[in-house]
Amino acid sequence: MAKAAEGASSGSGEKDIKRVFYNDEECPIRNVVAQIGDKWSMLLLFALVDGPDRFNSLKSRVVGISQRMLTQTLRDLEREGYVNRTVFPEVPVRVEYELTDMGRGLVKPLYQLVSWAEVHQEEIESSRLKYDQRS
Repeated sequence: MAKAAEGASSGSGEKDIKRVFYNDEECPIRNVVAQIGDKWSMLLLFALVDGPDRFNSLKSRVVGISQRMLTQTLRDLEREGYVNRTVFPEVPVRVEYELTDMGRGLVKPLYQLVSWAEVHQEEIESSRLKYDQRS
């Protein structure tokens, strides 16, 4: 968790207050962002924005995800409270996944991040190329 700490003087006689970040279980960065920042979680969250969906449909829409990774990521998202899993007592059994209210709330700021990334993608790629050429 981030906590305020006194930093070096800014030259005007006042001390700057800078946050210190602790890598512990209470840290929101570690607890939340690390979970949704993995390779597949955001893609699955965005896939579920369109409404409830079944496992095989999600697998075909999130290209490249393995069955094992899809299963694990959906379980993780369900555990965090972002996704509901509903089993329908039919033959054969039908299972659907959908965003919870919290999941829908999470997707909104994530969409802003993705939109920002799309706008700045060329600039980021250019920076990477310049950096790599220096190394």
